[in-house]
Amino acid sequence: MRLILLALLVFNFPVMAQEDLSAKAWLENMSQALREQEFKVSLIQLQADHIRPLVYIHGKIEDQEVAFLEHLNGPPKNAVRVGNTVTFIEHDQPAYSVSANRIQGILPPAFAGDISKLESGYQFVLGGRTRLAGRPGQLVRIIPNDDFRYGYQVWLDMESFLPLRYDMLTQDKQLLEQILVVELLVLDEPPAILSEAYKQEWPAVVSQSKRDAGDNWKFNWLPEGFEVLVKDSHRLMGSHEAVEYIALSDGMANISVYVARAGETKMPEELVTRNGLSLATEVVGNFEVVAVGKVPTETLTRVAKSISIQ
Repeated sequence: MRLILLALLVFNFPVMAQEDLSAKAWLENMSQALREQEFKVSLIQLQADHIRPLVYIHGKIEDQEVAFLEHLNGPPKNAVRVGNTVTFIEHDQPAYSVSANRIQGILPPAFAGDISKLESGYQFVLGGRTRLAGRPGQLVRIIPNDDFRYGYQVWLDMESFLPLRYDMLTQDKQLLEQILVVELLVLDEPPAILSEAYKQEWPAVVSQSKRDAGDNWKFNWLPEGFEVLVKDSHRLMGSHEAVEYIALSDGMANISVYVARAGETKMPEELVTRNGLSLATEVVGNFEVVAVGKVPTETLTRVAKSISIQ
């Protein structure tokens, strides 16, 4: 009986300590934890028919964030971040670096950013509590303000505020993507692998490709909160022609837009939808526009139709 009471106290103590926090405050604490804390998580990423076991390690060395991501299945594939430089290390190609303040593909970048920026597109609502990875967790729902994007929900560790589970849900509440932590270790100091990564001399950052001729595209409509992150020119696989590439994001959802002169450039097969991606193709004037992203197809169609040259 005494052991049972002790277990209940361990579970309920953080519950009582966090009673007064709003949903936004929970997310702000998560953002700070993802940037400031030393931790190691073993997790499973579920996307459509893909299951990926991953290990993610994060810490701070000399006031710089250092992170390491390892894919546990298949050929070796790792990513290392030191400050605002991410280096990708794969078995079949030389290591290369890009400028980025997060390792993409695990959690939305906004989770470690300014949570207030999400409020133009989403509202935050507290849900229930449950136990995940052996730890008590608080559910926060991130609900879209319109029908142009999907909804999300995240369970946060009630002690460290680090995420224990993340779901992306379609408009009819179907699970599109999930990150599930199976073990979370909060550390007192950065592990040796991060210290070695910090000392390592990584390849220089790859410079962005120059834009041919410089067609300047603008969007006459975007969902509230979406903004242009990148405009450049991509020479895609199987084609000698460069196409314009525009990256859009609202902090949670990303949209990639490709523009080429109609009939001159064949859009590659790699743009076929996979892992829950939606796709829309439109002909706008003399151009073919392809929009890809984890948002409703209707959103991609409207974004593609709204593009024009400045």
